[in-house]
Formats: sequence, structure tokens, C-alpha cells
Amino acid sequence: MENQREVQISAEMTPNPNTLKFNVDRLLIESGSYDFPDRAKAEASYLASELFDIAGVEGVFIGTSFITVSKQTEKMWQDLAPTLIEKLKAVLNSDKEIVSKDAVPSANDTSGSSEIEQKIRAVLDTEIRPAVARDGGDIIFYGYKDGIVTLHLQGACSSCPSSIMTLKMGVENRLKQIVPEIREVVQV
Repeated sequence: MENQREVQISAEMTPNPNTLKFNVDRLLIESGSYDFPDRAKAEASYLASELFDIAGVEGVFIGTSFITVSKQTEKMWQDLAPTLIEKLKAVLNSDKEIVSKDAVPSANDTSGSSEIEQKIRAVLDTEIRPAVARDGGDIIFYGYKDGIVTLHLQGACSSCPSSIMTLKMGVENRLKQIVPEIREVVQV
């Protein structure tokens, strides 16, 4: 068995005061992301289940090389962060599977997309999703109909106080520049 070095983890604040992003020095999943907004959904991930065992954890989001943890408002990061880092190291240094093979990734099916939907997805994938991932979140495209784009915010973005501003001023404005047919961007 290969002797693997201990995982290195750094914590980073996000625009959402109730969400902390933990960057790790290795690939956690090949691509996409997994959102575990509650304990029941976390059953598909050993890592997420372990984090939900910590009092105050409200959500877990797993990206390719980061984990975003959302906490209850009344909990303080200075109390939670050391326990979270300890638990992350224990799980990531073990041979346990991060996410089960049965887990469904957040990204949705792209088959059957119209030309407008393909343009929207291209902007989301090349410009918007990478920027949102830096803040510990993700944006998933749900659909386009009659000029309305439907998106779902995950991770740090799902409960962020500035998420509506990001959606309207950032995402909506950028998508309208590329696809003039868009009238509005809404969140589900």
C-alpha cells in the first residue's frame, strides 16, 4: 500500500457568514459537485454524514477540491471550525469513499438542449460557475422557457444574504448580454 501524506486543509470565509469553505490539497471527486442540504441526503456520502454528526452543521457541499459547510446561525465558527477540520482530516486520511457511487451529482442532464440553452450553459460553465465555486458554491441550470432562466444555487450561495444580488446583478445581466431573449433569471 502506498504511503500517502496527510491531507492539508485551509479554511476560507465566504460571502455567506454562515458558510465556511475548506480547501484541500487533493482531488475529492473527479468533476461536478454534490449538495447535501440535510442529514437525510447525506446518507450518500460518508464525509457528509460524518460532518452532520457535529452539532450545528446545517449543510455540506462537496466540490472537486473543496468542502463547504453551512452552520446554524447561533453557532460560532471559532467553536465549530477546529472540530470540522479534525473530522475532515480523519475522513480524508482514511480509505473511506467520499461520495458513494450511487450518489447523484448536482449537475443536470444536458441532452436535448436548445441552442439558447446551450449558450446559457456555456456562459454558466465557463464564466459563472468557476467564480461561484471560488466562494464555495455552485449554480445549476434547471431550464429556460419563455425568456425565463431557472437556476438553483448550492453550497455557500444557497443561503447567502447577497445571493439575490449576485443572481440579478451578476448572472442575469451577463446572460442577457449573451442571450438577448432572456427576460429574467429566477432561483428555485
